[in-house]
Amino acid sequence: MLDNLLNNIKKENLSRQLFQSFLGVEVEEHRIDHTGKLSREPHPQKLGSRSHHPYLQTDFSESQSEIITDPFDSVEGVIQQLDILQTILSRSLQKNERIWPLSMPPRMDDKDKQFVADHFDRPAYEDYRQYLINKYGVSRKIITGVHVNYSISNSFFQCLYQYYKEDFKSLISFKNALYFRVAQNFVLNRWLLTYLFGASPVAEKGFFSQSEASKFEHPVRSIRNSHRGYVNNRENQVNVTLYSSFENFIDGIENAVKEGFLYGPAEFYGPVRLRGQEKISEYHSEGISYLEFRVFDNDPFSRNGVNRDALVFLKIFLAYLLVTPVDKKNIKNNLKQSFDENNHVALEQPNKQTIKHGDGVTILNKMLKLIKDLDIEIEEFSKVLHHFTNVLEYPELTPSAKLLDVMKDGSLQKFGTEIATKHKESLTNSRKLLPSMTYFSHQAQLLIYKAVELGIRYTTKRNNNKCLKLTYEGVTKTVYVESLKNVQPEKYLKTLFPTLKVK
Repeated sequence: MLDNLLNNIKKENLSRQLFQSFLGVEVEEHRIDHTGKLSREPHPQKLGSRSHHPYLQTDFSESQSEIITDPFDSVEGVIQQLDILQTILSRSLQKNERIWPLSMPPRMDDKDKQFVADHFDRPAYEDYRQYLINKYGVSRKIITGVHVNYSISNSFFQCLYQYYKEDFKSLISFKNALYFRVAQNFVLNRWLLTYLFGASPVAEKGFFSQSEASKFEHPVRSIRNSHRGYVNNRENQVNVTLYSSFENFIDGIENAVKEGFLYGPAEFYGPVRLRGQEKISEYHSEGISYLEFRVFDNDPFSRNGVNRDALVFLKIFLAYLLVTPVDKKNIKNNLKQSFDENNHVALEQPNKQTIKHGDGVTILNKMLKLIKDLDIEIEEFSKVLHHFTNVLEYPELTPSAKLLDVMKDGSLQKFGTEIATKHKESLTNSRKLLPSMTYFSHQAQLLIYKAVELGIRYTTKRNNNKCLKLTYEGVTKTVYVESLKNVQPEKYLKTLFPTLKVK
């Protein structure tokens, strides 16, 4: 049904649109104190209301911050905004607080877990949260990760739809088919991302029970991406075969909720979620707006929690998944096999070559061929692919293997605490207010800083430092930088948005 997709993309000159796909990230991370324990301080009051904040939220625990970027068609845009948000978050912390850099939480005792269970300042989520504690326990629910949101411009789908009108009754059904192909291929090839980006080789004392901990004979690539990580319980009736078809996915989630196996669609912890509609049933009629990929461990070697090269790689990888046909006849068996393969790779020793090495070489070669076939003359793409080909060849270059070198007595507690301090100093000691935004005047940076604190969305145009847009409660205002001289940011924002609540 999606025959000749690559040829049609070339015929319509859509290569650049494909690689100008939109990425946004959600980075979950814990606040800790200077000793490396989970922070017991409340969410920073400076950061506006979590009921509507577009960028700075909390997740399962009060200590678990969540940074959400806007979608950008360039990796540079994502990284720049992420750096701004991490800077603002770090500067809002108490003096003794830092951001824990790893997906697996720091060392905990029973009192720490009880504190997490008892302290959470979002009453609207309390019933759901208690349900999750009873079902999964505190430890598993406070594993953190990086989620990546992915979409392609509507014009891309509209241009291609002319070739597939006989197979799909509407543009929405065509769009769903393409997005779901990406989702299926992502699940089938998930093991490669676990190998390249896995960074949770050990769990600290207090995470697993003694009997569970004894099952790990050595450090691994990614506990989080294994069957012992952030996954649904087996009895939830939502396994990897949900991805066998779009219809099966929708029906499977709906039935799991109806039968009481899941509290709601948000309790589905699969590697890919369909996003854009409030109700799962609405995807048939309204369509998928974007995909959410949930398999990335926090990168402890990056102060922002995600590596720039990883996002560049992902752009190419997702384009490759889009143009790669899915074997529908054997899809269920292939999905089951992919689940087992990913789990095997996740539990491999980090400094050993993976059993999937040969398949990885094949995929990376196909990705290189794709950018040549589509005539994408972006030097960075080739460099990034050659880099990760090297990582595939030399497992000691993977994040999980690098963590082995800094491990002390099977623990990353000391490393995590030291890196947390280093990252905070890096983000807060700069004389520049927003180091990644120096092309804007200091006064404009002050306004953006205060806007983000108060939960106002900002938009800037690439290579344009003369104006910006601010949005609050659905109202958008254009601000000209030259008009900001001697302006007090908070008062100015209150003038723009009279309903703004300033603490």
